[in-house]
Amino acid sequence: MNDVGGPQTIKAFEEKLLEVSTALPKRLKQCADYVAANRDRIAVSTVAEMAEGAGVQPSAFMRFCQIMGFSGFSGMQKLFRESYVGGWPDYSTRLEHLREKAEGTPSALLAEFVEAGRLSLENLVNSVDPQALEAAVEALAGAQTIHIIGLRRSFPVASYLAYAFEKMGVPAVLHSIVGRLDNHHSIRDGDALLAVTFSPYSAETLELVEQVCARGMPVVAVTDTVVGPLMRTDATLLSVSEVDFGAFRSLSATLCLAITLAVAVGTKRQED
Repeated sequence: MNDVGGPQTIKAFEEKLLEVSTALPKRLKQCADYVAANRDRIAVSTVAEMAEGAGVQPSAFMRFCQIMGFSGFSGMQKLFRESYVGGWPDYSTRLEHLREKAEGTPSALLAEFVEAGRLSLENLVNSVDPQALEAAVEALAGAQTIHIIGLRRSFPVASYLAYAFEKMGVPAVLHSIVGRLDNHHSIRDGDALLAVTFSPYSAETLELVEQVCARGMPVVAVTDTVVGPLMRTDATLLSVSEVDFGAFRSLSATLCLAITLAVAVGTKRQED
């Protein structure tokens, strides 16, 4: 069993994280944001590593664990280790072995990114809520036109979605904000918005999500954390966690989710 009073499931942990995050002081908010975006690290990291990632002292991270209802970091870590028992690869150890064998070589880097991508794909099934996925497909399939926005790191995903929809004959518009041109006026009643954004979130994407939600229109958001400004909107959220290597984070799982959405929407529109 986990600490008495602490969340007993990952879902309960996410709900607690969302509940406490809005009222936390700056340093503890950094802990919450880092944990929300890096849940894959909790089971295999030390408290010092988690604190360093959040940019705080270990004592501050321990305080955050206590606010979450655990006696310390070990209790929170135990929850995640038990949740993924039998299926959680020790990727830190594997990557360390790769570094020892051929540190810095292109082949070693390739193997490291492949390993990070593999773990991201394995985590995808656990991070996406099946009901939210069903609701997202329903909303997008029923739209007259799907408007897609994703800037900076999210742009490859957004442009791929636009390409996939075009190939399947699904009306879609890619909003790129090129030249600072704002074409949100093209979104009409009966349309839907598909937004892709990761922490730190794009202000332009958040603004468009809020505008479309305020009009009572369907919004589907692909994002990386259960805590953040998107939770204050009516958007259907699809959470995807990408394991990084160093300071670099690929889009392996996100692109897998993107093609799943595109094919599911295209198929449902043909059926209807």
